This record gives sequence, C-alpha cells and structure tokens, in this order.
Amino acid sequence: MPIYEYVSEAPDDPDRSCRVCARGFELRRPADRAPLQSCPLCKHPVRKVVSRVNSPVATKPLSVSDAKIAGFTVLQRRDQGVYEKL
Repeated sequence: MPIYEYVSEAPDDPDRSCRVCARGFELRRPADRAPLQSCPLCKHPVRKVVSRVNSPVATKPLSVSDAKIAGFTVLQRRDQGVYEKL
C-alpha cells in the first residue's frame, strides 16, 4: 500500500486544525481509495501533499569482506548446485 501525506488546509489557524494535521501526517491507504477530505481526529479539512520520491542510491557492490563484516554468509558456486562457504 502506498503512503500518502496530508496537511491541514489552515495549518496556522488553531481553530481549524489539531496538532496532528497542522504538522502533517502520513497514512497508508489502498491506491484505489479516494483521498481523505478531513482529519481523522478533528474532522477539519485536509489536503493531500505531493511527497518526495524515495529512489535508491546507486552504490558500489559489496565486497566479500564487507559482506562478512555486515554479518552475511558468503557462498561461492563450485559445481552444479554445490556451493562452498567462503
């Protein structure tokens, strides 16, 4: 399920928003469901915010020693279906 971000339509007006929607909140909702129109707590209007896209950073491949330091077991293929622990 995607995560959507919402913020109050009047974040500076304490009469029209609670602490949660004034700062903004995240909500996991199915993609086919309509966006929220009101805060689940105070029932005042909220709007959906366009959030950043989290894309993975391309890094160098881990070496065998880096993988061992991180706690992974490193295997190397020796034959058809046979692996040896390094």
